[in-house]
Amino acid sequence: MHREIKDNIYWTGAVDWKAREFHGYQTRFGTTYNSYVVKDDKTALIDTVKEGFEDQLLDRLEHAGVEDLDYLIVNHIEMDHAGSVDRIKEEYPEVQIVTNKRAKKGLGDAYGMDVDDVKIVETGDELDLGEKTLTFLKTTMVHWPDSMVTYALEDEILFSNDAFGQHFASKRRFDDEFDDQEMGKIFDETAKYYANIVLPYSRQVQGVLDEVDEVGLEFDVIAPSHGIIWRGDISRILEKYDTWSSHDAKDKVIILYDSMWHHTEEAAAAVAEGVEEKDVDYRVYNLSNSDWTEILAEVMLSKGLIVGSPTLNGELYPSVAGFLTYMKGLNPVDKIVAAFGSYGWSGEAVGKIKDIFEELDYETVDSKKWVFDADEDSLSDLKSLGKEVAQEV
Repeated sequence: MHREIKDNIYWTGAVDWKAREFHGYQTRFGTTYNSYVVKDDKTALIDTVKEGFEDQLLDRLEHAGVEDLDYLIVNHIEMDHAGSVDRIKEEYPEVQIVTNKRAKKGLGDAYGMDVDDVKIVETGDELDLGEKTLTFLKTTMVHWPDSMVTYALEDEILFSNDAFGQHFASKRRFDDEFDDQEMGKIFDETAKYYANIVLPYSRQVQGVLDEVDEVGLEFDVIAPSHGIIWRGDISRILEKYDTWSSHDAKDKVIILYDSMWHHTEEAAAAVAEGVEEKDVDYRVYNLSNSDWTEILAEVMLSKGLIVGSPTLNGELYPSVAGFLTYMKGLNPVDKIVAAFGSYGWSGEAVGKIKDIFEELDYETVDSKKWVFDADEDSLSDLKSLGKEVAQEV
């Protein structure tokens, strides 16, 4: 069913219970594709849903009593938001699309859509629906060039696009419908979403937060494109976004590795012993059997990072190379780092890890490599490496 957010404003999106992967992102709790309708003298639909979920959207619009649509606001053209625009145009042929200039071009490029009748809006423009007014704020590169958000002035609702969301399917729509333990899980998923979707654009997030503060917009509700709607204590999610976009991190070390013959695995245990002796929090992940998207959230939230890899044919072990490539694209900043790894006859892997750390402008504390199985001296050195990173953290 649709859900009322405020008088004549409804959630009309779709729930995807089966989703377990979202272009490389592991979505173990499924997701939602949130769409919203604002009814007044004129009626506006804010975003659509992913292709294949149109029937959920149309059923909810019917249950919300929507017979005609005047406007379809496209905050973002990616397929999970705009994948049903064509279907909406078929069902409501008189609807006018409202979006920004970059998104207008994107609708033509991505969907081959006729965009001659698209209404272009800029930051601060208003759309009068009657008693309700919508205004717009361009959020370029949070997280696509076409991204924008919509704000319901009288109701103080921010339709925040990909900001403040998380991949989380539920029958419940609002944060205040979950208990504290459940909200802990939701905040974890929101951090994971930020780390894997929004993190590279943290500077732009800070700029938007500053702009919102300067304009003086106040939020009673934040309604994102994925996951739950924030209407309880929304200061908590605003504080989280300020923290994450400011790159504030915990006194914690993340130890990542993979191993061919368990030599690098044994070394990771020695590194962890050294961190533990300094009484610093840490987590250890084997990259071949862990969710990289969860790991990236941990890396974002932690000051320290230690990476281990054996050398395979003069290169990094594939899982380590893959994760570090993925991490480079998301660019978590200001990390205190170290590298380690076993090798049989060449030993290039550790140097390649250090090269990536240098590209990311990280503070490298130390590195260790050894032939095959680490002897007592090497294990002692690895333990010291863990201590040094923990000390710096």
